[in-house]
Amino acid sequence: MKGMNDLMRQAQVMQRKMSELQEDLKKREVESSAGGGMVNVKVNGSSEVLSIVIDPAVIESGDAEMIQDLVMSAVNDANKKAKAMMESEMSQITGGMNIPGMM
Repeated sequence: MKGMNDLMRQAQVMQRKMSELQEDLKKREVESSAGGGMVNVKVNGSSEVLSIVIDPAVIESGDAEMIQDLVMSAVNDANKKAKAMMESEMSQITGGMNIPGMM
């Protein structure tokens, strides 16, 4: 029974640390750009888009398809960086174990 109690205690500690990590990730930011800096995107560690800045010259070009591609590329890259940051932080808490549904 002692082993089960220890396991439950460890699970509670891990759950608390995961909650703290989720809050911390909301405060951390990751940036990405596309088109040589023509589009800049900032997301937080939870992959929420915080800002998108588009160079006025790109807008003046009137090339909607290019703008869409640049924005999509920058957002996808920023989200990829945020995911990598989250996975790195999470592996420190879980000891490298991949626990489905933890985040």
